[in-house]
Amino acid sequence: MAACETVRMGPCNSVFFLLFFLLSVIIIEPVLAKRNTIQVITDENWKAILDGEWMIEFYAPWCPACRNLQPEWDKFSDWGEDLEVNIAKVDVTEQPGLSGRFVITALPTIYHCKDGVFRRYQGPRTKADFINFIDEKKWQEIEPVSSWFSPSSFTMSSMSALFQLSVWIRHCHNYFTEDIGVPVWGSYAIFALVTLFSGLVLGLLLVFMADCICPSRRRRQQPYHYPKKLTPEAKQLLKKLEVEEEEEEEEEEEEEEEEEEEGPSEKETEIQELRNEKILQDTLRKRLAQTSDGQED
Repeated sequence: MAACETVRMGPCNSVFFLLFFLLSVIIIEPVLAKRNTIQVITDENWKAILDGEWMIEFYAPWCPACRNLQPEWDKFSDWGEDLEVNIAKVDVTEQPGLSGRFVITALPTIYHCKDGVFRRYQGPRTKADFINFIDEKKWQEIEPVSSWFSPSSFTMSSMSALFQLSVWIRHCHNYFTEDIGVPVWGSYAIFALVTLFSGLVLGLLLVFMADCICPSRRRRQQPYHYPKKLTPEAKQLLKKLEVEEEEEEEEEEEEEEEEEEEGPSEKETEIQELRNEKILQDTLRKRLAQTSDGQED
């Protein structure tokens, strides 16, 4: 009977034990679970790293060294709250603009940022080294990135825009060649024409703006000044010109004198004759008037 009772109670005990195990797992799991405190930085939210202290990893999914670093970086992120540092990562394949902004030339690359001042971490890549780097403030021994090449500068913002433009051009090229079926040379020709047209439009706009801001003034013609020291040939030419001018003046004076000696011209004589005729007619009229008055008396 005892053996029979033991056999009957076995399944009950196993079910009870299973329920107890599941209940304990449900209760304990939230306590043992680790929070993923690694923040993902993109082109939209990257300015958040300008405030506070940050450790940022730049990686690519295809990079073997990045894969080896990932476990250590995850362990280091568990200490972020205790060290009062934000742990972040950037996928350069999805964020090419940030790749250009931070001038990422090798993977993985780690940056330390403290209130907008950036420093590049080049030490060992283990959890303990990361913790010591923050806890002992070893980042103070590293020279910060120059203001010209700071990710928040105008220079690097332009570099970021250039990287984004290159990615957009690549997508357009793939769309033309793969989806539409345009040949490769046709795609290049389209980009060349667009570049030429945009350059012409931009040039015209710049000229128009410059003309509006600084209007051009008409230049007055300045009198020609002869050099103080003339060559012998130039002196001879000047003398010849002076002699010719004097001869022309003399010829004009002689012509005027000859005209005066010859007397009045034909037109002047005709005018004088007309005047004389008018005078004679006036005198005759006066005499006739006087004679008629005398006869009446």
